[in-house]
Amino acid sequence: MDENQTATPVQNGGYLKSNIFTLTIPEIDGGSNLSIKMHWSQKVECSNGEYSLNVPFTFPDFVNPTGKRMSKREKIRLNVDVVAGSELLFKTTSHPLQEVRRHAGSMGFLCDNEVLSWSKDDFSFSYSISSSLINGGVLLESASAHDFDQREMFYIYLSPGDIQNKKVFKKDIIFIIDISGSMQGKLMDDTKNALLSALSKLNPDDLFTIIAFNGESHLFSKSMESASNDTVERASDWINTNFVAGGGTDISHPLNTAIEMLSSAQSSVPIIFLVTDGTVEDERQICAMVKNHMINGESICPRIYTFGIGSFCNHYFLRMLANIGRGQYDAALDVDLIEPRLLTLFEKASSLILANIKMDMLDEIDQVEVYPSNIPDLSLEGPLVLSGRYKGNFPETLKVNGILADFSNFEIDLKIQRDKGLPVQRISARDQIEHLTAQAWLSDNKQLEQKVAKLSLQTGFISEYTSMIILENDHLKKTKESSPGAKEVSKKKHSKANVQGQKTILLPHLGIGFGNLTATAQNTPPGFEPKPEMAEIFKAASNCFDTVCGYCCCMCCIQCFSKMNNQCLTVLNQLCIGLGCLACFECCSLCCGGEDS
Repeated sequence: MDENQTATPVQNGGYLKSNIFTLTIPEIDGGSNLSIKMHWSQKVECSNGEYSLNVPFTFPDFVNPTGKRMSKREKIRLNVDVVAGSELLFKTTSHPLQEVRRHAGSMGFLCDNEVLSWSKDDFSFSYSISSSLINGGVLLESASAHDFDQREMFYIYLSPGDIQNKKVFKKDIIFIIDISGSMQGKLMDDTKNALLSALSKLNPDDLFTIIAFNGESHLFSKSMESASNDTVERASDWINTNFVAGGGTDISHPLNTAIEMLSSAQSSVPIIFLVTDGTVEDERQICAMVKNHMINGESICPRIYTFGIGSFCNHYFLRMLANIGRGQYDAALDVDLIEPRLLTLFEKASSLILANIKMDMLDEIDQVEVYPSNIPDLSLEGPLVLSGRYKGNFPETLKVNGILADFSNFEIDLKIQRDKGLPVQRISARDQIEHLTAQAWLSDNKQLEQKVAKLSLQTGFISEYTSMIILENDHLKKTKESSPGAKEVSKKKHSKANVQGQKTILLPHLGIGFGNLTATAQNTPPGFEPKPEMAEIFKAASNCFDTVCGYCCCMCCIQCFSKMNNQCLTVLNQLCIGLGCLACFECCSLCCGGEDS
């Protein structure tokens, strides 16, 4: 839905946390069968040559009917398809799966059991692919009749194969770490822990240095140092002494310094590893500076890996910077994920086996677009994936060239697969939306913004230029109005009905935005807003009391909290602590049925 379309914003459908989405189900008659179908896409994680899938599959106790224990059917069906000609090796699973199908590069599993209570464990599954060589393939898909872009689609994947005996590139790496005032407390501690762990994993022949920055730059060493035990120990002491949160944010100067220091790198891959939680005014100028250096640089230009913390930094700037530098980008919107995600990105950067990858034949195809536009290096920590659109005929094989860690040339022909039943657009849409959004931000191109919006509407993936809505039809409206007070709530929450008798509910915007200069300048930590005056807090609390009083604890607490603003939550938290009444939560399961009032 376009953001300009008229609809009433509501709290229903919002995020309580970054990984908990709430959606109220209208009241239903007793004895009715309720069917809920959800679709989502997620990336399969890869580490040490092992692929893992983790799907939320935990059901709280209140979804199990009280009283008589009734059996329920729990059914999980899993299909895994991998590169043609490769053997799939099953590793671990959280639920008792039975193998029901096995073909070359394809396996099927099924879990179908009668249970007394729903699962209390998330579903996890891991596997590996048996292939000693770098391998890959190309998937093609034709555009549907309703596609706004009638060009054909392609999806290219390149896998590192078995990680044993694979030689990785020697590294010259510079860590550029934000120590501005907003990086205080847990943010600084987790970033330090991840950096110390990364230093301990460097090989002795790797070279490194560290630049800590706020409004100024602070260098561990003005020259690259070998990663010996003594040097790493000195670096650890320097980090513990100098990583003190304070000051502003200046990314340009330390980035320029790092590029100059890596200009003479030889027999290695130069890497810049940037970590920040803020945004700056000269981001477009920084991208232009880095792009100019990459054009005029050495045969292996510095790879730039970027990591964003929280929602105040411009994640699209960081994504574009990584794209220009042929590196990769990642983020931790939840501060609890800083350390593990930062280490995962470092593992990718430190295990490169194929660099300067080229696919020259793509340039010969008509009207071709490739995402990302600059091909990153291949790492042992997962496959390299490219996608895009083209017009005309695709070659029968795609030739891929690159440089191995011993600086010898590498070449492979990727086979083309057509009509394999894999939804190419679905598995590539999210990455394309994010890359196009970064390009639209950099060029301030309204046509690209419209293209992102169309792709978002067509595929169902959120974007910065679209919003999600709920359409409530007459049947649901009548069901809700059957309970006292429902009409009043409905008037507050919904916009006018459209000609089909549906009401449009606008959900909160789920995009991450393009950074927050004000929060960065004020050194506001991610996840925190400036505290209001006490009088404003109590005024806000009194304003929302009428909405809150109809709710109680347990499951209703979730419903209650979702209707509070941040100011009221602050007051409630302080009140509960002051009165010592948190013990009342123990009786929630006895006094609440979890129903909306």
